[in-house]
Amino acid sequence: MEVILKEDVNNLGHRGDVVKVADGYGRNYLLPKKLAMEANAANKAVIEQMKASAVRRSAKEKGEAEQLLTQLNDVALVFERKVGENDHLFGSVTSADIAHGLETKGFNIDRRKVHLDEPLKSLGEFLIPVKLHREVTAHIKVTVKAEEAAAE
Repeated sequence: MEVILKEDVNNLGHRGDVVKVADGYGRNYLLPKKLAMEANAANKAVIEQMKASAVRRSAKEKGEAEQLLTQLNDVALVFERKVGENDHLFGSVTSADIAHGLETKGFNIDRRKVHLDEPLKSLGEFLIPVKLHREVTAHIKVTVKAEEAAAE
């Protein structure tokens, strides 16, 4: 089945692309979630208008992302976590934690844009990529340190 993508879909294509997908994937996932529409003659005429507006929208989003990039590169987040022996963390720092930390500093970033291969489970400093746009990626300095023990 051929579909026209209305939005960027990871590992498939970008907005406005005509792609060939399995019938079930198109019918059960892409079409109901309004991520794509069937590629027929009428829709192919509409796609030209969509591509023009997509180029304008993408340029605007990229400009906003580059502006945000300059602000985010100076941001450093510090997380305190309980540790056991050998500096082993109880719990971890996840992309949701990082997104929440950015939100407290005034940046509204979706947790799915924080690219963490796996949660941070050790102490130290990490450089975490945040994909703001298809072509713009910021790197945030995240420090995980031991929580201070309460006075006994």
